[in-house]
Amino acid sequence: MRALGGCSARAQVPTATLDGMSLRVRRVPALLVVTIVCCSMLVRTTDANAASSSVSIGAGLHGPSGLSATMYAKGLKHASALATDPQGRVWVATAAATDAGKDAIYMLGSPGATPQKVLTDVHTPLGLLWLGDTLYVSEHDGVLALRGFDGTTFASRTTIVSFPTATGEVNGIARGSDGRLYVGISAKCDACTPSDTYSASVVSFRTDGSDLQIVARDIRAPVGLAFFPGTDDLFVTMNQRDDLGRKTPGDWLSLVQQGQSWGFPSCYGQDTAKCASTPRPVAVLDRHAAVSGVAMATGQLGSSVGTGAIVAEWVTGKVQLVRLTRSDPGYTGKVATSLTGFANPVPVLLDPHGALFVGDWTTGRIYRITG
Repeated sequence: MRALGGCSARAQVPTATLDGMSLRVRRVPALLVVTIVCCSMLVRTTDANAASSSVSIGAGLHGPSGLSATMYAKGLKHASALATDPQGRVWVATAAATDAGKDAIYMLGSPGATPQKVLTDVHTPLGLLWLGDTLYVSEHDGVLALRGFDGTTFASRTTIVSFPTATGEVNGIARGSDGRLYVGISAKCDACTPSDTYSASVVSFRTDGSDLQIVARDIRAPVGLAFFPGTDDLFVTMNQRDDLGRKTPGDWLSLVQQGQSWGFPSCYGQDTAKCASTPRPVAVLDRHAAVSGVAMATGQLGSSVGTGAIVAEWVTGKVQLVRLTRSDPGYTGKVATSLTGFANPVPVLLDPHGALFVGDWTTGRIYRITG
């Protein structure tokens, strides 16, 4: 979540779920309501045409015709990450705005079932990933590997990667076709030059935590990570600086490649000689939207969604559907439509059967959407 710049009242919102997901950098007070109102003229602009064709799809949500939504679970306030295990069960992490020792990981055995709390001693878990019998959890300063789940507890817990406190919030996690794990790490600041080696970067490492490498640097807040299926193409949601006023661009969906520098804090998409060599985003989303989770669709949700990225925007309460087209040298993206009816969506997940799950951070509801 993010503090929302460009407005007179700035909400101190956790960047751990909304802004590079550094929940401990900012807080979520009542000012959030004021900030969303004063920013509404800025952020609700990218999908005006799509909004006119939106229909009720169930469970209080609206979206393109052809989709159907149900409420899968409730009572999971501050839902921050989603994953499915080999048995098809849905797992949910929760991460509050401040670490009061109440963050947790839950298992959902079936639709409508009472969430089963499995782990409580976690801190700002913002990424979940099941590989075989191991659940990987990215939390505030590292990555955990949990093994040997017996239906109630895990037999072992290992911190496979640990970052210094000054690094920044550790965000989403994804697995590449090379077998390595990838995570995004936010800067600890809004506009300063990070001093820590791994701050404001996307990093990768082996599943045992060894061979830690920087993939791309100088990204203020790389939040959600997802590989396009069948490729090595890593898509990352990026939040912008909050101190730029009218110069603030929309938040980004970007294709991240090895060795890149995205220019933070000096470059944020402006067309100048100094920033000419920095990469450009695949799609520009709403301004101050606090983009968070991302999932890649390849037709599972029907023609109304098609092939593209599904991106949650915390501030606007929307889940954007970005159509992707391959181009030279990568992809172009266009916001085609959106899902609405959420308060503050954060995690999104496409399960192996093609169903889309969305977690609403504020209401604690988990929605299931099919085509």
